[in-house]
Amino acid sequence: MMGEEPWSSQDAYDVNDDYSYPYNTSLLDYPTNYTPVLPCSFQEVRKFSRVFVPIAYSLICVFGLLGNTLVVITFAFYKKAKSMTDVYLLNMAVADILFVLTLPFWAVTHATGAWIFSDALCKLTKGIYAVNFNCGMLLLACVSVDRYIAIVQAARSFRLRSRTLAHGKLICVVVWALSLVISSSTFAFNQKYRLQGQDVCEAKYGSVSKPIVWKLLGLGLELLFGFFIPLVFMVFCYTFIVKTLVQAQNSKRHRAIRVVIAVVLVFLACQIPHNVVLLVTAANMGRMDRSCSSEILIGYTRNVAEVLAFLHCCLNPVLYAFIGQKFRNYFLKIMKDLWCMRRKHKMPGFSCAKIHSESYLPRQASETVESDNASSFTM
Repeated sequence: MMGEEPWSSQDAYDVNDDYSYPYNTSLLDYPTNYTPVLPCSFQEVRKFSRVFVPIAYSLICVFGLLGNTLVVITFAFYKKAKSMTDVYLLNMAVADILFVLTLPFWAVTHATGAWIFSDALCKLTKGIYAVNFNCGMLLLACVSVDRYIAIVQAARSFRLRSRTLAHGKLICVVVWALSLVISSSTFAFNQKYRLQGQDVCEAKYGSVSKPIVWKLLGLGLELLFGFFIPLVFMVFCYTFIVKTLVQAQNSKRHRAIRVVIAVVLVFLACQIPHNVVLLVTAANMGRMDRSCSSEILIGYTRNVAEVLAFLHCCLNPVLYAFIGQKFRNYFLKIMKDLWCMRRKHKMPGFSCAKIHSESYLPRQASETVESDNASSFTM
């Protein structure tokens, strides 16, 4: 469940420039006789959000869509999914594509300060965001487990090779189903409604008792499936992978170790700030003694941390696909074919046969040297 994400401007501040604090009574359960006493202005935070977030979301959408689309094209036309890692990477690319396609809506929302689309699109966009973000994080855990089996448990992985593809597809179905289940309340509670004179697309818990419990449950599920579970699997699996690579007599082991370390560090750098903000949000929920300065700081921090978390979907193709030699060969093949089709369109008599024969032999030799279960694909 990702009921409070993506964060819109109404989550942290009123549509007015100055108002009394606590500021957002739609997210908190205060007594009906509570009288706010401390004036607090979030005007600068709002100005920052209206400029920084739309630009950042637009860039993430463009580069995330480009990189992950290339991954899907590669699997669809150049390399069939032959291992569990291949299946995970393909599903992760699809999840990232669906995820980044929701970002333009939130970029517009931050820029305008209101939700200008329909209620149905509000539910759909929030739900798609939640399902695919959770799915992408869980698939990262699946990739780490598969690399652990392929490298640390190499003998066992070869014996199970005939069944790995079926297992991978089944696991992906389970991951998508689990992501849908834990995101179901996002579809149920999020809606378009008027708040402080503006239309917003946010979770509304008026129909349930103890809304604070539901909000904390949503934050808890987001932290669990969107950070802690992938982190535990990645740390455990990649620790043993590095240990195995250090002991292996392989000329490529140092490069593989550097890639493993990069994968973990990028994950931590992108996800830790965002999840720390979520933990602070959960800890502060319902409190009435929060200072204005600390809430302004959280407003700035949450904008930047959320952009960092979303940036990870742009880096996934680089870390898990294009950094591998085989995938780079396929990528070059795509570029050559696109160039060939462009030349053929401009020059009807131009032939691509020579280019294909020159590019096919090195690729075929590369595939012969590297097995489907080798670590070079993702390492």
